[in-house]
Amino acid sequence: MPEPFAVRPRGHHHQFKAGKTGPRPAPRDRAESGVMVTPLARGLAVLAAFSAEQIWMGNKQIALDTGLPPSTVSRMLRSLTTLGYLHHDEAQRKYRLAATALGLGYAAIADGDLQRVAGPEMRRLAESTDTYVTLSMRDRLNLVVIDSYLGSQAMLSLDMTPGTRMSIACSVAGAALLAALPELERSYLQTRLQNKADREWPAQRRRIAEKISQVHELGFAMSPGEWVPELSSASTPVIIPERPPWVLSCTGLTARIPRVRLEREIGPRLVATAQLLQQKLAAQPH
Repeated sequence: MPEPFAVRPRGHHHQFKAGKTGPRPAPRDRAESGVMVTPLARGLAVLAAFSAEQIWMGNKQIALDTGLPPSTVSRMLRSLTTLGYLHHDEAQRKYRLAATALGLGYAAIADGDLQRVAGPEMRRLAESTDTYVTLSMRDRLNLVVIDSYLGSQAMLSLDMTPGTRMSIACSVAGAALLAALPELERSYLQTRLQNKADREWPAQRRRIAEKISQVHELGFAMSPGEWVPELSSASTPVIIPERPPWVLSCTGLTARIPRVRLEREIGPRLVATAQLLQQKLAAQPH
């Protein structure tokens, strides 16, 4: 499940004093506003509370998830609904994200050059390996699929269409992403994963460390039916200068992709495709 928005302002109350040019914040709040605009952070926290697992949410649930006072949540919900970022169902007395909010997400993940160059190569890889090929990027403690191609002979009923989310801590693609991050950023992210996983973290940490080692040694991480017995997959980072890291993955039926094929064929072909994308995109202005 995606984690709630990281910024959770609690008990911040702006006090305004009259001035010649109109209302102005008190001195302490002016200092805070130089770092963060609290109302904006609160509004973003409300929007970030929604997820694929929590499509419809009420005032009380949002207040619990964000740590904001219910009265503040009510004001934010009314404003966001008026602006078109949320849709309100009066019968349920609940809210969900509206098209305006979704448009922000699509704009954030859109990378025309990458998808234009990656599309044909991903399709070619999917058809030649009979797998589901995906391209994903990080969103907080998850990976979100940006583009995907299913080989016509893959025989998979799996749904990994754009927008699908995967936990970084519980996927081979997540380990491939971690392997591509600088040490400080990786350590920070793993601390957040640990806080969320709690008792499950020791086992997750060992598996992540193993997969990161595979990326360093082989160029890719692989999971021959480890997370889901029926599925085998391999993932490799796509690193392009001045862009966040992406992850290219192949997933197929374990019955058709034994470990030896995953290691000797699928993984190397995946790395070759990623390197081709890196070469093509590094040469393009953006």
